[in-house]
Amino acid sequence: MKSYEALILERADEGRTCIVRLNRPERRNAWSPQMAGELNDALARLDRDDSVRVIVLTGAGSTFCVGADLSDAGPFADREGGSDPTSWRTLVPPWSLRKPVVAAINGHAVGVGITYPLMCDLRFVAEDAKLAFAFVRRGVLPELASHTILPRLVGLERAAELLLSGRTFSGREAAEMGLAHRALPAGEVLDAALAWAAEVGRNTAPVSVALSKRLLWKGLAASPFETLRAEQDWMGWICNQIDAAEGAAAFVERREPQFRLSPTRDLPDWP
Repeated sequence: MKSYEALILERADEGRTCIVRLNRPERRNAWSPQMAGELNDALARLDRDDSVRVIVLTGAGSTFCVGADLSDAGPFADREGGSDPTSWRTLVPPWSLRKPVVAAINGHAVGVGITYPLMCDLRFVAEDAKLAFAFVRRGVLPELASHTILPRLVGLERAAELLLSGRTFSGREAAEMGLAHRALPAGEVLDAALAWAAEVGRNTAPVSVALSKRLLWKGLAASPFETLRAEQDWMGWICNQIDAAEGAAAFVERREPQFRLSPTRDLPDWP
């Protein structure tokens, strides 16, 4: 795998899982343009690698990410241009990938340190981690589609309370309100995320997961009728593929399935 300066990539579960670590522990993994650019590149590369079934994002050291590095704020000022890798024009959002991206929030997560994980498919969080959408307390604005994603997770009123106050809350509270899947002791967060990733990597069909993930995220802006129609269209296609026959056979024969379809090669008309 390619080497980066602000990230560390490593394989787990016989290569089916890739751990991506934010690697600026001396700055508590503060978000920088370099980190954002490298993360865009890494996710794009991993999306094209069918051997990687799940990506787990975490932080080096005891912190996940304390937000933008305000000592290097200059490049972030150009929100409309291409110089900022967090701009929507250059962003590779985790929800756009054809495989699950899991956030293992192993410590404090503030600002972009919490809005970026919102774009992941699942979040495990340290129960004593301090989290905050602190943007309005810095005179700026929550970003990365947090105004759409957060209300879907926790409801409009709770989202308004968090985004409009910028207050600090705990990982335990995040799980209780539905922002995170589970809250655990900090030392158990990555292991729990990796266990979930291993379950997916060993037992699911990659193309089926890719389609289901896309329907989930497109469903944020779709009506139930539109989603129903899309499900029926894709079901008609996938039921006639080799993985559907293999999945049924493996279940009947009580063995591990050997799925063959490739998300990068076999998905038709990937939107």
